[in-house]
Amino acid sequence: MPRARRVLVVGIDGVRRDTLARVPTPHLDTVAEAGFLAPVTVEEPTPTMSGPCWATIVTGVRVTKHAVWSNDFSGHRLGVFPDFTTRLARQDGRRTYVAAAWEPLVTVADGGPMFRHPARLTHHAPAADTPQAWEDADEATVRDAVAVLTHEDPEASFVYLGAPDETAHHLGCGAEYEQAIASADRRLGRLLTALRTRPRYADEAWTVLVVTDHGHRDEGGHGGASEAERTAWLACAGPDIPAGARPLRPVRHEDIAAQVYAALDRTPDSHWTLDGTVVPTLPQAVLLDMDGTLVDTEPLWLAAAREVAAAHGHTLTEKEGAGVLGRTCADTAAYLATLSPRAVSARVLEAALEDTFLRAVEAGIELRPGAPDLLDRLADGNIPAALVSASPRRVVDAVLKTLGAEVFRTTVADGETDRSKPHPDPYLEAAARLHLPPGACLVVEDSPTGIAAAEAAGCRVVAVPSAAPVDAAPGRRVVGDLTALLRAWGP
Repeated sequence: MPRARRVLVVGIDGVRRDTLARVPTPHLDTVAEAGFLAPVTVEEPTPTMSGPCWATIVTGVRVTKHAVWSNDFSGHRLGVFPDFTTRLARQDGRRTYVAAAWEPLVTVADGGPMFRHPARLTHHAPAADTPQAWEDADEATVRDAVAVLTHEDPEASFVYLGAPDETAHHLGCGAEYEQAIASADRRLGRLLTALRTRPRYADEAWTVLVVTDHGHRDEGGHGGASEAERTAWLACAGPDIPAGARPLRPVRHEDIAAQVYAALDRTPDSHWTLDGTVVPTLPQAVLLDMDGTLVDTEPLWLAAAREVAAAHGHTLTEKEGAGVLGRTCADTAAYLATLSPRAVSARVLEAALEDTFLRAVEAGIELRPGAPDLLDRLADGNIPAALVSASPRRVVDAVLKTLGAEVFRTTVADGETDRSKPHPDPYLEAAARLHLPPGACLVVEDSPTGIAAAEAAGCRVVAVPSAAPVDAAPGRRVVGDLTALLRAWGP
């Protein structure tokens, strides 16, 4: 059963990126390490104020469209360009949730609310305009959010923490400001714990985005064009993002709403005219299947299986043929032994399969569309590549004469791990040889058998189906061919 997709966006107001290097933020670090943390530049003509920046973040359009030009939202166009919690609730009937203390976000104060119609809302206004009152308001906000995230089932949530920004306004960007950021990180930790303690967490695929809107001057305050004010940041982790991923282009505030929709498998309507798009990322390493993925050998393998089966008195049906794709020689031989009307040893069938397949490979193979360009792109980008195959070493070495063994940091063939695909062992071995966690690796596979192995290992997957259909799923993207993956990575 596919896992249910869920999204949590945590907005922490006014956190300078350079301060994160000085302040212990272990919970933010876990998000960044599981995905990425990237700078965001507040670009002209957006003022470096909370209203315009948060409006861009939650609507996915720039200030010239949503028309929130200051912290007074009067004259906005949020009815035309609604926030993602409103759009998802009103147009798709999804359960959405917002928790915030800053009044214009959720009330009619100062031309609000920015969040027009989420399905669920909690609000605790600060008792006074002081740093401590804002800490208390954030604490109440998180207390309610933890309860909702633990016991209810919002599909998309936004939780706002405002104390760091207010502390900087009152006291500047000194020790008190750093303490406020550390407190916000602890509250983020409670929100993450709430997700992990959900009764159905194991059946869910959560994407978490943590974002700030702008920075501050040293003395506190913002609204100008200095680098400290214009530099924001985004941390993002989820089932579709390898750990330690590298964004391929600068991240923008308007991309965050687009990332939310993508995490929920919601394709934005062209009439929404979003300015943001999903942030493409490069993984730390790419682990590539061979047969059917890089080289068009699946027909050769199927022909070998048919030939060996026929030599022992059985004609493979189409369904039986599909069952051998992505399988090792040993697995296929054991399967053919059960089909043969004659008593025959699986060991004899295995040797015949390997010899027959090897002869076909040595006679000539064709590369799958985009394979050479993909390998070149990995080499040019200094991205480690590993070949992980269910074929015997003799066959792998024969194919490497065409692919070029030098393009791979390591290769794993059948028999070089305790278990082969669909077990995770080959992909775990390849990741270990590259000194990377499996979650940092992107696997490119064509068969359900190989995909099962990669996902069991904890890798993200791009599926390029060859002989058998493959459905998309959290952590798994399906593309038509390798050229589509190259296009997603850009020039």
